[in-house]
Amino acid sequence: MTSAEPLRQLPDEAPLDMPIQRLDGNPPGSIEVKTQPHGMAVKRLLLITLTAVLGLAASSELRFAFSRDGLDLFEIALLLFFVPLFTWIAFGFVSSTIGFLKLISGEHPGFTAIPSPAQSLTKRTAVLMPVYNESVEEVFARVRAMAKSIERAGGAPWIDFFVLSDSNELSGRRELAEWQEVAAEAPINVYYRRREKNIARKPGNIAEWVRRFGGAYECMLVLDADSMMSGDAIVGMASIMEERPSIGLLQTVPMIINARTLFQRWMQFASEAYGPIASAGLLWWSGSESNFWGHNAIVRTRAFAESCGLPELPGKPPFGGHILSHDMLESALLRRRGWAVHMVMIGGSYEEFPPTVVDMAIRDRRWMQGNLQHLQLLGASGLSWTHRLHLLVGASAYLTSPGWLLLLLVTIAQAAGHAGGAGFVGATPPSVLGLTIVLLFGPKAMGLIWMLAQRERRRAFGGTLTILRSVAVEVPLAVLFAPITMVTQTKALLGLLLGISAGWSTQAREARRISVREIIPDLREHVALGLLFAGTAFLDPVTAIWLSPLTLGLLTSPWFISLTSRSPQDALTRPTRLFKVPDPTIDDQSEKRATGANSNEPTEASVTNLFS
Repeated sequence: MTSAEPLRQLPDEAPLDMPIQRLDGNPPGSIEVKTQPHGMAVKRLLLITLTAVLGLAASSELRFAFSRDGLDLFEIALLLFFVPLFTWIAFGFVSSTIGFLKLISGEHPGFTAIPSPAQSLTKRTAVLMPVYNESVEEVFARVRAMAKSIERAGGAPWIDFFVLSDSNELSGRRELAEWQEVAAEAPINVYYRRREKNIARKPGNIAEWVRRFGGAYECMLVLDADSMMSGDAIVGMASIMEERPSIGLLQTVPMIINARTLFQRWMQFASEAYGPIASAGLLWWSGSESNFWGHNAIVRTRAFAESCGLPELPGKPPFGGHILSHDMLESALLRRRGWAVHMVMIGGSYEEFPPTVVDMAIRDRRWMQGNLQHLQLLGASGLSWTHRLHLLVGASAYLTSPGWLLLLLVTIAQAAGHAGGAGFVGATPPSVLGLTIVLLFGPKAMGLIWMLAQRERRRAFGGTLTILRSVAVEVPLAVLFAPITMVTQTKALLGLLLGISAGWSTQAREARRISVREIIPDLREHVALGLLFAGTAFLDPVTAIWLSPLTLGLLTSPWFISLTSRSPQDALTRPTRLFKVPDPTIDDQSEKRATGANSNEPTEASVTNLFS
């Protein structure tokens, strides 16, 4: 905007009806979808078959070993817990293996830039950033950066930016003052709206905008308060939506930026190192029935309005009331109306990560509540079976921790009841134990191979030695972290079952060091369980050896959480040391994101491959 033009806090309203959807009865009418990739049924059948083969092979081998002297109650219980847990990790391994093969063969380009033909745009897009009592300076710094990047990409005539606040009155006054400064100098229209009441949280925030302003925009690109996207990525996605009118949603796979603590740096490296193979596998079997993560995605506004008005679930929180993990259901409802829902691996899409284990656990508890709500949505009318699988996978991810803990407790009880005899580990065939290790650590090995496979990619991750050092540190950290997560998620689930809702508080984003003394009171159950595991040495030394990584992780959990909350000033900041990742590309997406996607500039064909 120029200084001569008066600032407008909001544009003229363009109302768009957004009816509340029914989840029972006959589904509404649909459109003809033209973007369904070929052979999806075969792909999904292959995924399920390979998973079933691994699960049946391991469970059958274990059952035969247990049956030699007859099955007792302990062994039946062990089988009941082992089979679904093993099948769960087998599913992830198969999907990641397929993604690895797609990437390593070059059949999928991986993370790449996309063309941003701003001159082809003919319809308006709104970028929406919902905020809720966030750091005002950081939010509007991101707004300022993205507005300038959109203008450089040529999208200024077609793209407006909305900051949609649900903040309290004090934060709202500061936001309004900051908006006035940013909007006065921004090269695109930047608007600001604050709701007096945070009704229905983020879904209600977005729905209110749709009903007031959605009629003026063909698409809306939804962000989180910590999201960053390059102008070329935003403009490129808008152009794809115009070229493919049957697409209802394009979800990017955001990578982590602004990692300051050891925990954030570690998670950032793991995301960049192992995430691409998991994402490529997910894209392979999801096709046009992919998922929505609620941010860093572009949505066709009218499709969203006619498909995604969310009802409240029956009953009281935590499992009734407003749907917390709304995004996964919204993608399913879009697909129910016939709209294609795709996920794309492109550069220029980023988000921040919680700075500490504690902050991640707080967020994870809210996600657990939302995902477990999905169990009562599995029977909703008209949903594709692929989206029912998405909902089931999301919910079951939070049931594996208590299942794993119960398996371990039954194993210890068996060892106590068969003192001097072969416990669960001793009776388990070596082939099953070996296969379990392969399934657990295979994706990390494939990620390592993928990082080392190309010179440009090796350089982006700091070189071969840096990659090897980083993986050598990351794997033990992951092993120690796994039992901490197991107990934390089990405690969270018990709280939800007792009717304690996770609530909705502002996400902590500032780095802070957590002292051991501060965190110990919250880890009593972790340490007590670690002592119980250690005590198995008196019952069954073999079982105790297999439990030793878990025992160590639980007993050292206070020091682990404290150490990883630190912000190292030397060991991790040098580019030749640990956890080096490719540099983010926000301002100039024409400089290829150095993850080894392609050695050439991206072409229209490479964008087409993102949907295959």
